[in-house]
Amino acid sequence: MQYRTLGGTGIRVSPYALGALMFATSVGNPDPGDSARIIHKALDAGINLIDTADVYGDSEEVVGDALKGRRDHVVLATKVSRPMGDDPNQRGASRRWIMTAVENSLRRLRTDHIDLYQIHHPDPATDIEETLSALTDLIRSGKVRAIGTSAMPASDIVEARWVAERRGLARFRTEQPPYSLLNRGIEREVLPVAQRHGMGTLVWGPLGQGLLTGRVRKGGQNELRRAGFFRHLNDERRVDTVERFITLAEEAGLPLTHLAMAFTIAHPGVTSAIVGPRTMSHLDDLLAGIDVALTDDILDRIDEIVPPGTDVGTLDQAYVPPALQQASLRRRTG
Repeated sequence: MQYRTLGGTGIRVSPYALGALMFATSVGNPDPGDSARIIHKALDAGINLIDTADVYGDSEEVVGDALKGRRDHVVLATKVSRPMGDDPNQRGASRRWIMTAVENSLRRLRTDHIDLYQIHHPDPATDIEETLSALTDLIRSGKVRAIGTSAMPASDIVEARWVAERRGLARFRTEQPPYSLLNRGIEREVLPVAQRHGMGTLVWGPLGQGLLTGRVRKGGQNELRRAGFFRHLNDERRVDTVERFITLAEEAGLPLTHLAMAFTIAHPGVTSAIVGPRTMSHLDDLLAGIDVALTDDILDRIDEIVPPGTDVGTLDQAYVPPALQQASLRRRTG
């Protein structure tokens, strides 16, 4: 395993990170014991970064149980800010919620510290100084080692860094955006900004949430578990584009999954790509392609199919700022 430095933290991580959403018994693998075996095999193969979130059902608990006796050898990441109930204060990035949420995550993960604590989605209702102040206190207390963001626009990343430097607060060290053969929008601003400021980047969705596994074909039945919930998994433009990548993968003599993963970790701004296997066979397939390197010719062909800095369709989970969600913010009233 060729390890990479996570931004300026000095922490060394594998180019594949293990995403833990599929270890939640309600949405992924219903057998925690099987999930533990998958986690152990990933660790044995050299993957040393596990990423979960408080909102992923019982994922944190499953991960915590699986890491008994192996915690010190794992870079453990989790996230906060997505709604955890109907209470309007059980969400967001306020000091009040962060201080409560981190204790809950530590308890579920059965650990005394979190290596990377990330703001799951931007919280426009909370002053970024308030958020950074709370996270800085967690670092000073030893409960958190480093902090990061997820789905944060490039302008917000720059603002947060400016506030941190002006106020003497901890800086965000990582960003977690979507990135795949189908979604390359972060190449335009987010990745260059992260590189400029020495941030690590953990990208999610490198397999297009199942579209880039080869299991979805044009004209065929979409049997992906999440296809009934997310529109982008049934987007005809995306499926048409996948067909072109299937042809390219065949010409390159590669499984589509290996082409997709090799593409994501080839970008110099990407530290790790988060994979979310639900079964052991899913993990085995991904591990088999970890040493695949794409030639310039193949990368040029990929650029022809999906030009750099562009997305094919919009992900349902993509962060949408309030100015686009609320019509009142775009219209004068007087």
